[in-house]
Amino acid sequence: MSDVTTKWVYNFGAEANEGRAGMKNLLGGKGANLAEMASIGLPVPPGFTITTEVCTAFNSAGRHYPADLQAQVTDALARVEDAVGLTFGDPAKPLLVSVRSGARVSMPGMMDTVLNLGLNDETVRGLVSASGDARFAWDSYRRFIQMFGSVVLGVDHHRFEEIIEQAKIDAGVVEDTALTAAQWQEVVAEYLLLVETETGKPFPQSPEDQLWRAIGAVFGSWMNQRAITYRRLHDIPADWGTAVNVQAMVFGNRGADCATGVCFTRDPSTGEDVFYGEFLVNAQGEDVVAGIRTPQPLSQARAKPGEVSMEQALPAAYAELLTVREKLEQHYKDMQDIEFTVQSNKLYMLQTRNGKRTATAALRIAVEMAESGLITRDEALMRVNPAALDQLLHPMLNPDAPRTLLSRGLPASPGAASGIVVFSADEAEMRAQKGEAVILVRVETSPEDIHGMHAARGILTTRGGMTSHAAVVARGMGRPCVSGAGGVAVDYGTQTLSAGGRMVRAGEAITIDGATGEVFIGYVQMIEPKVSGHFGTMMGWADAVRTLKVRSNAETPLDAETAKKFGAEGIGLCRTEHMFFDPERIGAVRQMIMAGDEDGRRKAVAKLLPFQRGDFISLFRIMAGLPVTIRLLDPPLHEFLPHGDQELAEIAAALGVDFATIQRRAADLSEANPMLGHRGCRLGITYPEIYEMQAQAIFEAALAVAAETGAAPVPEIMIPLVGAPRELEITRALVDKAAAAVFADKGQSIAYQVGTMIELPRAALLADRIAKSADFFSFGTNDLTQTVYGLSRDDAGKFLPHYVDNGIYEKDPFVSLDRDGVGLLVQMAAEKGRQTKPGLKLGICGEHGGDPSSIAFCQEAGLDYVSCSPYRVPVARLAAAQAAIGNRVDRTS
Repeated sequence: MSDVTTKWVYNFGAEANEGRAGMKNLLGGKGANLAEMASIGLPVPPGFTITTEVCTAFNSAGRHYPADLQAQVTDALARVEDAVGLTFGDPAKPLLVSVRSGARVSMPGMMDTVLNLGLNDETVRGLVSASGDARFAWDSYRRFIQMFGSVVLGVDHHRFEEIIEQAKIDAGVVEDTALTAAQWQEVVAEYLLLVETETGKPFPQSPEDQLWRAIGAVFGSWMNQRAITYRRLHDIPADWGTAVNVQAMVFGNRGADCATGVCFTRDPSTGEDVFYGEFLVNAQGEDVVAGIRTPQPLSQARAKPGEVSMEQALPAAYAELLTVREKLEQHYKDMQDIEFTVQSNKLYMLQTRNGKRTATAALRIAVEMAESGLITRDEALMRVNPAALDQLLHPMLNPDAPRTLLSRGLPASPGAASGIVVFSADEAEMRAQKGEAVILVRVETSPEDIHGMHAARGILTTRGGMTSHAAVVARGMGRPCVSGAGGVAVDYGTQTLSAGGRMVRAGEAITIDGATGEVFIGYVQMIEPKVSGHFGTMMGWADAVRTLKVRSNAETPLDAETAKKFGAEGIGLCRTEHMFFDPERIGAVRQMIMAGDEDGRRKAVAKLLPFQRGDFISLFRIMAGLPVTIRLLDPPLHEFLPHGDQELAEIAAALGVDFATIQRRAADLSEANPMLGHRGCRLGITYPEIYEMQAQAIFEAALAVAAETGAAPVPEIMIPLVGAPRELEITRALVDKAAAAVFADKGQSIAYQVGTMIELPRAALLADRIAKSADFFSFGTNDLTQTVYGLSRDDAGKFLPHYVDNGIYEKDPFVSLDRDGVGLLVQMAAEKGRQTKPGLKLGICGEHGGDPSSIAFCQEAGLDYVSCSPYRVPVARLAAAQAAIGNRVDRTS
């Protein structure tokens, strides 16, 4: 990294401008945009950017700089001195600089800034003489000591604030701006003493030493905990690094004709095309966002009684700022987040970047810019983060509402909910029927909790990951869910949950935020999202572009109706085992499993036939001719076994056998590892009666709906957990036999398909042979990920965050599909399957079907459709459009 030909430093400003907006990877967003603004003639104070490559080198080399960096910085600093006519460290005419971070993507508030660098006991007096304003000079010095002291030297920020507060009390004033030069000088003396006391060394007086230590602090802040957490939440790689921007200071704190402000070219909350922002007269740097003083509005039209707008206080600078607003938005073709300073009525631009915005604002801005011709429809589609659409479909916490944090878990299903704590599914259902809002709290959920999960407003579990049972079912139901909250202890005996020394009893209220994973004590105010007409417009554009079909995972009429409302083009996964936990059905299922012979099993499944037929009639009616993929029974067997003596006795009585016989039968059927045991097609092969009954119910329902509506249903029957070609041959024969019998009995037929779920590595490896008996493959990537990794998705949540934080896995493989392992098997199976059957239909029905990056992979792999939970259908539709656009761009580039 010490090659003398390497350029580590790039100058910006009117006199020397070496960067452009397209150089964000090297210069970071702030540096690239400062150079770009200068290039289009905006007033940018001169400075230079130290590249992101230096950050990477600095942190990987034990906080050591490349050997030739110092000479390049010295050279760049001399250019700044020439441009402004001041000299760094000159006691008479000192150049002061700011040192700011700038990653390639915006990370607001995540890294550290130092202003007024270059001040010391001598240069502060030179600043007094040069400016003619002693109060301004000493105020700037105290700001520098405070920032440098906390950011670089590690002195607690609040210790400095305590000194200022005492100074204001002593002076009998409320605002910082009311302190005189002499009073600020006293504050500076106390600051210097504080630094020496806390660090054991005097405050550094050498401007050059100050500069290099500040540069090191900014590079080091890339690795501080809040920056690491932000990167993890936003999928920002650690090796991107941050740039450092060193820029000549301009001062908004030199009097009534000076100001500082932050603004957006549009409203970032609503997307409305209005100038939005705040400013402060006689202020500097972070004052606007720090909450020390109340900022004022930019325009007089938005001013409340008693407020003085920038338009009124600094009309010339405001008029120029309006021109800059228009110029920047037209140039960048996106809403801009701008920072500016006014010094002696002259406007200076300190930053522009694409502004953070809500999902509502993102939709409106993208649609309105496309409709005005500023951007294309493709560009509009690429502007909106698909995952952010969840904000539009679920209630959320009012960001201004007070709250008391209890604990954190995984953000397993978006939305927020408040309710009283209950610890059982039965109680959740009972209380919900009385009109009470409840949060179901479990260590972990099982399929037997379905009725309580449906009744609850939200679900909290202490175990499980992002694709645990609780997470998957909650997303399908549209219920908020926080899973894997390991810091919460649940005691079913005492009916309490506790975390961090606080306890919540059954019947007391909590609030969960499924978008952040946070759990709060008591009720927190909610706001209902608003889906505007821009949402429908954007979805229409997405549907016109995408090539991947989007289906939904659904097994209840409510799920199916929700999916259809959100634009699903069929059902990609109907999990029939979820239909059997109803109290009216579970007994018959248990009788079937516990029966000792075929005759007993057939009597039991006969009780289930009318229920299943009714289930499928409902789904076929709702989908009205769209494909419905029905997975035949696939639970781990233990989920249906009776528990406790009472349930065993009920089964014994129903089967007409003694209690001891049922006990032995239950013991024989118990498994050490049921997820890899007697489930899926293994169950259908050993107990063929269940698959025969389900197939009969499907075909009878399809014929009934075809006769009723005239729209022929499209049943796709999926055999689960196939790992050998012969398994599919046997089970397909059962389905075809049932079809022939029903068609002969009814005197009419209907088209159908039989396929399999590829969820075992062996199935992917033998896909060419399995395809001989299959009309379609549907990739069950939840189980495929478990079997490829050898991980339990319900248990991996305990350590997967640690793996991601330490770079062992780039992302949680249960949230975003692992391209290198699982993805390789998917591609292999797709290619091998289509070698045997070129027209083989391919889809994905695991939870990855709603993840945007996984959908991009499905586009690349040539799949026909993705299937996801109902509330993620709009996410998938937009992500599929973006994947199609990206694929088109890749082919032409």
